[in-house]
Amino acid sequence: MRAVMAAEYGEHGMDMAFEEAGEPIAEPVTKVGGQPVWLEEPVWPLAAKTGDPMRFIGQFRLPGERVRLGYLFMTEESRFVDTTYQADGGENAFIVQPGGRLAPFYEVTEAATGPTHGPDHRASLSPCTPKQPDAADIAEAEEAGEEAGPKYGLECRIGGRPGWVQVRQEPAEEGDWAFAGQLAWFGMPFDVEFGSAGVGYCFYEENTGEGRFFWQYS
Repeated sequence: MRAVMAAEYGEHGMDMAFEEAGEPIAEPVTKVGGQPVWLEEPVWPLAAKTGDPMRFIGQFRLPGERVRLGYLFMTEESRFVDTTYQADGGENAFIVQPGGRLAPFYEVTEAATGPTHGPDHRASLSPCTPKQPDAADIAEAEEAGEEAGPKYGLECRIGGRPGWVQVRQEPAEEGDWAFAGQLAWFGMPFDVEFGSAGVGYCFYEENTGEGRFFWQYS
């Protein structure tokens, strides 16, 4: 049995580029497309408005020695659904296994497979190098009584810090929320409905494993 290495993404995270795998991926690795590689019993989320299965976008290896995956789903149907951007609208789901608590605003089925975006695309990772804050960033931070930190871009990234399209936005509920990663419209190998030039953001609560997802657009 091949040993599984710890997932470490460093302080600034890793940029992701996706390449078609050529065959189904059956390993607990970061990927988009294909079908989920479940670590526990399958829990496929259903769209709140229609009750249909959400579409699988991808899975992401969470940091640490223990193998954990975050699975991202979102409602994408021929009928327009306008609340997929909301973290608690019931039209998207970020589910963590093993041991993650399901969010209360969507139902799930035991289906192991379902709607997806086509074939598997494996992620290749490279270190993210954020930009240093400029004079405007420093002035804005000082006005808010904060210290200006590095500027993170909009690229597809796992770990590190978010690069916001609009204003800073994090899960509203109390808890120790960790940033899992982000997906940008220009870095995806297939179309995703994140609005105009949008970026989607994944978070999970470190104690319960409950996930959140939302997207912003320009």
